[in-house]
Amino acid sequence: MPLYNPELEKAIIEIRQSNAKLVCIQLPDGMKPMAKEIEETLRKETGARILIWLGSNFGACDIPLGLKEMGVDFLISWGHNRFHRREEGW
Repeated sequence: MPLYNPELEKAIIEIRQSNAKLVCIQLPDGMKPMAKEIEETLRKETGARILIWLGSNFGACDIPLGLKEMGVDFLISWGHNRFHRREEGW
């Protein structure tokens, strides 16, 4: 995974803590070539079933429709840019 660091360790922790059984991963086009490797790692480390969303991903507000109806109980939406947590007092 040379170009992007998907921080899979963080994803694994979140999936485990939420006790998710069916996880959808959403990747921007530039990261879609990494989808199989990400899916395999998450499945192996968490035991969850992983769905790869192949539709659009234009940012954090572009949530796939129909996930609830499919039984997805956790969504991870990756992007190219880093999200920064807002510091208290801002």
